[in-house]
Amino acid sequence: MVSTKFFKKFLLTLLICFSTNFLVLSADKAEGEDFNMGEMIMHHVLDDYQYEIMHGLVIPLPVILYTEKNGLLIFSSSNLFDDDHVPLEEGYNGFKYYHGKLKSIDQDASYVDLSITKNVAFLILTATLMILVFLSVAKGYSKKNSAPKGIQALFEPVIIFVRDDIVKPNIGENYEKYLPYMLTLFFFIFFGNVLGLMPGAANLTGNIAVTLSLALFTFLITNFSGNKHYWKHIFWTPGIPIIMRVIILPIELIGVFSKPISLMIRLFAAITAGHIVLLSFIGLIFIFQSYFVGVMSALFVVGLNLVELMVAGIQAYVFTMFSSVYIGLATEDGH
Repeated sequence: MVSTKFFKKFLLTLLICFSTNFLVLSADKAEGEDFNMGEMIMHHVLDDYQYEIMHGLVIPLPVILYTEKNGLLIFSSSNLFDDDHVPLEEGYNGFKYYHGKLKSIDQDASYVDLSITKNVAFLILTATLMILVFLSVAKGYSKKNSAPKGIQALFEPVIIFVRDDIVKPNIGENYEKYLPYMLTLFFFIFFGNVLGLMPGAANLTGNIAVTLSLALFTFLITNFSGNKHYWKHIFWTPGIPIIMRVIILPIELIGVFSKPISLMIRLFAAITAGHIVLLSFIGLIFIFQSYFVGVMSALFVVGLNLVELMVAGIQAYVFTMFSSVYIGLATEDGH
């Protein structure tokens, strides 16, 4: 069991991190500048080629491009900006930065962008954190006849919950075959959601490319695991008149693709909407420039951050549960 003292420290750490969002976001408004809420929100929600922690504190990220003319190009994103972090009009190496995107100065040039953007950096960070955490958990299990403690005690109930209350009931007897994927899916989404609430963090799980990739994995596993009963139900639904089978066939085919699409959009919309609401409340402070509005916004944001922490777990649960349901429907025996 997780000790009360350890759990309180964990929550207090999260609360402090959430509260420091004010310091980071407040620093984004330089003295004398007009505040643009829409620009501020989109800047924090969208991906970028540099990691701006706060105004004036920027970590350049590597730009990796493959062009037909020059082959592989690798350079720092700092080369695209001047000392005040304003994009250079002349660009660098034939490319220039424009509203969060790279554009080729030569309009006819084709290229492949493999850059380490802010979201990619946080994806690597999330994966690294997961590896470190679960290697530590696995190390705890290597010690025989010892009670779980520390980080092992924190994650063991969650692992058991995912196994016994999500995966096993929905997939059935062959659940162990899919359990590693489901645990990875759950914790990747949960870690990504929680890290996204930290000060200056990237909107990783609010990036539709990330949610598309996760949904695509579920789609492929579901349909490659589908047995003959699954495909028969789709292409020639048993137990109904032939004319109805012809009508139902396109509906079933649409359902095959709409399931992963719903997974992709649900996670993307929930996380992005939460970030936009939080940033909007913070933006009200700079618009009204009132102590009363500032205090009320601060209270709302801290409360919403705690709600978002709950949403982080709920969205991980929902994505994993529906993935398990879809795989379970594809692998169940005919009846």
